[in-house]
Amino acid sequence: MRIFLVEDDKIYSDFIRKALGQNADYKVTAFSSAEDAIKEINGGLPDVLIIDYKLPGMTGISMYESIKSRVTDANRVIMLSAIDDGNMVLSFIQKGVRDYVIKDENVIEALEAIIDGKEDYFFR
Repeated sequence: MRIFLVEDDKIYSDFIRKALGQNADYKVTAFSSAEDAIKEINGGLPDVLIIDYKLPGMTGISMYESIKSRVTDANRVIMLSAIDDGNMVLSFIQKGVRDYVIKDENVIEALEAIIDGKEDYFFR
């Protein structure tokens, strides 16, 4: 499973990449900006795209909006943020983002649940 992680915080990016990389089925590629990720996406969307909401330059939601016409049911897009704001989450949903994960102590478990299609079980 190809996973693209777009996260500008190198330490946090390494943490997520290494944690998810423990699963042999996951091939995680990290990008520090939306612009770099979009260049790679032009070669084809990954199975899973994890995008930090606050990025330098193009924001995570702007990145999503620039590629959403190419996103199919075969692709999962997960918005990642340290901000726990119901109005912001609602705006993501209105723009078409279905999965949102807060950067907290459960971030890896939440990401794995969504990636593996078990979010209903995890988020009860």
